Amino acid sequence: MADKPSSKKRQIKKVQSVRQKAEKAGVERKPRRLSAAGSKVATPLKAAARIGKREYHPIKLPNNKVGRFMTKPRKATPSYFRKSWQELRQVVWPTRTETAKLTVAVFMFAIFFSLLISLADYGLDKLFKALILK
Repeated sequence: MADKPSSKKRQIKKVQSVRQKAEKAGVERKPRRLSAAGSKVATPLKAAARIGKREYHPIKLPNNKVGRFMTKPRKATPSYFRKSWQELRQVVWPTRTETAKLTVAVFMFAIFFSLLISLADYGLDKLFKALILK
């Protein structure tokens, strides 16, 4: 007396997108207006595109035993280490001037936030001493 499965196959309806429904209903699309934010977004993207077009120069490693051991496919080195070594050879290192600029930026960031935290600590210290010890 159990229910017998029906022999009919399921039919999956094709789902319409919002655009297709609007076209079917005859709704006219308004042209989109981009705000001024579009030009502000384009500036960093152009800079990123210039960086992406820089010429790739892989690092030339010395022809020593370690370099030969890691680059030649051998059964002694697991594939993880061989692939890691290959990825490391593809790294493009920054120039000396880029490194100096980034180092200065990190130091300025650290000094700025240490001053900000010390000022907040000093202010909260004075506030709590005035309220609690009064």
